[in-house]
Amino acid sequence: MTSAGRSLAVLVGSLVTAPLDLVPVLAALARPRTAPGSPAAQRRTVVINGGKMTKALQLARSFHGAGHRVVLVESAKYRYTAHRFSRAVDVFHTVPEASEPGYARAIADIVLSERADVFVPVSSPASSVPDAEVGRLLDGRCDVVHVDPATVRMLDDKVQFSEVAESLGLRVPESHLVTDRRQVEDFDFPDGRTYILKRIAYNPVGRMDLTPLTGRDRAANAAFVSRLDISDEDPWIMQEFVTGQEYCTHSTVRNGRVQVYGCCESSAFQINYAMVDKPEIRSWVEHFVGELGLTGQVSFDFIEAADGHAYAIECNPRTHSAITMFHDHPDVAAAYLDDGHPVITPLPSARPTYWIYHEIWRLLTQPGRLARARTIATGKDAVFTRWDPLPYFMLHHLHMPSLIWSNLRAGRSWSRIDFNIGKLVEAGGD
Repeated sequence: MTSAGRSLAVLVGSLVTAPLDLVPVLAALARPRTAPGSPAAQRRTVVINGGKMTKALQLARSFHGAGHRVVLVESAKYRYTAHRFSRAVDVFHTVPEASEPGYARAIADIVLSERADVFVPVSSPASSVPDAEVGRLLDGRCDVVHVDPATVRMLDDKVQFSEVAESLGLRVPESHLVTDRRQVEDFDFPDGRTYILKRIAYNPVGRMDLTPLTGRDRAANAAFVSRLDISDEDPWIMQEFVTGQEYCTHSTVRNGRVQVYGCCESSAFQINYAMVDKPEIRSWVEHFVGELGLTGQVSFDFIEAADGHAYAIECNPRTHSAITMFHDHPDVAAAYLDDGHPVITPLPSARPTYWIYHEIWRLLTQPGRLARARTIATGKDAVFTRWDPLPYFMLHHLHMPSLIWSNLRAGRSWSRIDFNIGKLVEAGGD
């Protein structure tokens, strides 16, 4: 099916399912409920950007539940974000794209005009550095829960991150900076070891490509790298491929202390989250952020190898969607905002989170239907909640359809709908 055909099919599907989705939303609206949370001693105004993403909605709900005033921000492209309709959002603003020169200034102006006490960036890979620049523009007039620009660049650079972690005595896979295809073709592969290539810059379409590179088939290696744009200006990392179970983590850190922590098994396209206890991974994270004295939100990916140890494969200095595991935790706002707050983890009562349209699609198209049905039955949709049901309906019947309609009119293609991040996955996307 052509991209235009898929777009039309999705738009028709949205119309067909709208009445079904309206039923639980109307039922919830008919019986209003109070947002959960522990009331804060002092009401603050919190500015959150990245408003299209579920993780921004989750944080807005957590701050609202504690009695704070929430200002949500997103670029004009996503002005129809479902989350602007949340009961947790007091004010919604649009700003330029993160790639535009006026982006950081626009957010700083919103923070000042709203007399905000705190700026909590929910960054995309493209906005992590510009969001860090907001802190400089504010010049200490507002608490910013984000690391500084230089640290963002270091953590986002897979080579530099590995070097820093290794210098701290922490486990990471063997890695090599690649700026020329010939470095891969001429690499002296150790016997029995496999490597993969990752682009250091964000790669929304190709990031799932884990083509193995070994010394057994150099022709295949050369054929693979011939398709990649590798240069000094667009460097890649060749990293030893460690087999094992992959885990992802979210940490909110203040002055080098982890105050919010979640860890879960990684899943396909990161759309299923359930807390697991991995002491070695938590210790790794606490050591790293403590040594660097970080304040902000950092997400790490790990592989637990056959030797029983965890190896950090990359760091993303921004909010992880695993924050949705805290959907019923009353103390998220305090742990984000108050220095010295004891670390919180997802409650034992927290149901695993998912996005229902992703689950239904996999239920219909993939094997393991019984397990998928069990996931739906025992888990919780990350967007729908009975005290705040409108974002759920608007996500599926305004937010995503508006993006698909815009792509259809412009003749652009897309590879996947991501309800979690609230966007269409497309080449050159944010």
